[in-house]
Amino acid sequence: MSDKPFEHDDDGGLAVQEAKPKLQKPPMYKVLLLNDDFTPMDFVVSILQSIFYKEKEEAVRITMNVHTAGIGVCGVYTKEVAETKVQQVITYAQEHQHPLQCTMEQSD
Repeated sequence: MSDKPFEHDDDGGLAVQEAKPKLQKPPMYKVLLLNDDFTPMDFVVSILQSIFYKEKEEAVRITMNVHTAGIGVCGVYTKEVAETKVQQVITYAQEHQHPLQCTMEQSD
């Protein structure tokens, strides 16, 4: 036995390797506009410009896609941002008495 007082080793004599955090990108969500027979196309274009910050040409292209295909992708965002955008569209449409619907779905 040693005459030295008992000493504590911080790592208990084991080799310790720092754990590297596993970073993952957050899941992304598509914000979608749904076609209806009542909301004017100019109104949809204005929403795409004001809420989604689209240039006029892209806003018109997305609007035409909504009109012809029944659905159009406004953008892809993190969950919280997508939820906010959906709520902004719905609120703005209701304030202007339009039945425009907006939803979101997880992107692939």
